[in-house]
Amino acid sequence: MDATAPITQDVMTIPRKAEDGLPNLIGMSREQMKEALIAAGTSEKQVKMRLNQIWSWLYHWGVRDFGEMTNLSKDFRAMLEEKFVIALPEVVTRQVSDDGTRKFLVRIAGGHEVEVVYIPEKDRGTLCISSQVGCTLTCSFCHTGTQKLVRNLTTAEIIGQVMLARDDLGEWPVPGAPNEEGRLLSNVVLMGMGEPLYNFENVRDAMKIAMDPDGIQLSRRRITLSTSGVVPEIARTAEEIGCMLAISFHATTDEVRDKLVPINKKWNLEVLLQSLRDYPKVSNSERITFEYVMLHGVNDSDEDAHRLVKLIEGIPAKINLIPFNEWPGAPYTRSSNNRIRAFAEIIHNAGYSSPIRKPRGEDIMAACGQLKSATERARKSRAQIAAETGG
Repeated sequence: MDATAPITQDVMTIPRKAEDGLPNLIGMSREQMKEALIAAGTSEKQVKMRLNQIWSWLYHWGVRDFGEMTNLSKDFRAMLEEKFVIALPEVVTRQVSDDGTRKFLVRIAGGHEVEVVYIPEKDRGTLCISSQVGCTLTCSFCHTGTQKLVRNLTTAEIIGQVMLARDDLGEWPVPGAPNEEGRLLSNVVLMGMGEPLYNFENVRDAMKIAMDPDGIQLSRRRITLSTSGVVPEIARTAEEIGCMLAISFHATTDEVRDKLVPINKKWNLEVLLQSLRDYPKVSNSERITFEYVMLHGVNDSDEDAHRLVKLIEGIPAKINLIPFNEWPGAPYTRSSNNRIRAFAEIIHNAGYSSPIRKPRGEDIMAACGQLKSATERARKSRAQIAAETGG
């Protein structure tokens, strides 16, 4: 598919195995899959080999049909077909922006929906994935914050987002074909719907699958987890996942951050910053990213920039300045380009990298939570029309 094609919107349902109560192999850890195969009758002698073969078919080749796992015997494939499923989230709506950004609304078990966004860049392709349906944090600038938390995503639903994006990009290798240089999906960021550290175990287990050398093979340094500041879980990110860390920061005083990121009332700037100074993996080669959305007249003054530099003093860091991606009914507006550049210059002059994120996918409302809300509004409108006309 041409990633530069003009905006399109369609409803595309990819056939998946229906939920029928059978265990889903997607999302199982290696140990869980081993135990499941033994319980299904695989001998202790053969289970390691069978596990490695299945793992490779699922996560290296992207195969969804047991019948295509050709190095397994027909009897073994028949057993797998009888006792397991290979189930991914279902793509409901797919949009392609005129800048190449792809946005998916995907349906998970229970009929709930979450968003996934793929952002192509010159030297990388970044996939932004969700960890929860909705969110508890009610950050006032974030559209997802207007949506109540429904539940955590499972490990299968989290890694499934990566797999369905690779489906859409046609990026699974083909047996016998030469390996191509580079990857369309090279980076994963946990910056979609939800707070990843409130779903730590499932996020951790999904990212371990993504990093497995016999599968999708993403480097731990190509995965970034973004948290609003769940301080007790921050060190675990380094110890149990090992990925890069980003902080949804956005303010330089507790007074402002309490409004923008209400979790600050529980773990304030002083406590959060101390946890980052103590972060086990922080170094000049593995800097912490501070995300800072630029809101006109709220957090974008020269004084804010100088305070930010002072606050992060001593922490190997870079600051991503994010022009606010406005959404219908948002209580804020985007800072002007001149204001953002002036803010960035102060940070740069203090010795910190301060890239300004280029807004992407604005024509398809790629800010997190927007597609889901727009889809729900459209459904409600259609239902109202049908009710009024008796249709």
